[in-house]
Amino acid sequence: MIFINMYQLIIALLLIAFFLGKLFWQKKQSHISMGEFYFWLIFWLGSLALVFGLKQLDAFVRWLGFSASGIQVLLYLGVAVLFYLIFRLRLRLERMEENITKMVESMALAEKEKPRS
Repeated sequence: MIFINMYQLIIALLLIAFFLGKLFWQKKQSHISMGEFYFWLIFWLGSLALVFGLKQLDAFVRWLGFSASGIQVLLYLGVAVLFYLIFRLRLRLERMEENITKMVESMALAEKEKPRS
């Protein structure tokens, strides 16, 4: 059982290290903004802290009265956050579509009012 947990820890650490490396490479190549960089840096460092603190997280979740393990609660929270981010993205796309429609309408009206020579 200890070996399984150790393998899971090693896999999680390798994945986090890979994503942190990719994050720093993208920042070096100027593919992401400073705000995005800090957001993802905090996200991955927080993930790293949670990986190392799974036992404490399990104890905290039990103290709150949940029957699930800490990792399951994190999974549920992660899914909820993903749905929220998808919702926000959908609102942003809707706003962009409205702005594009307004621009096209104003360009069409300007073209219509333009005298033909």
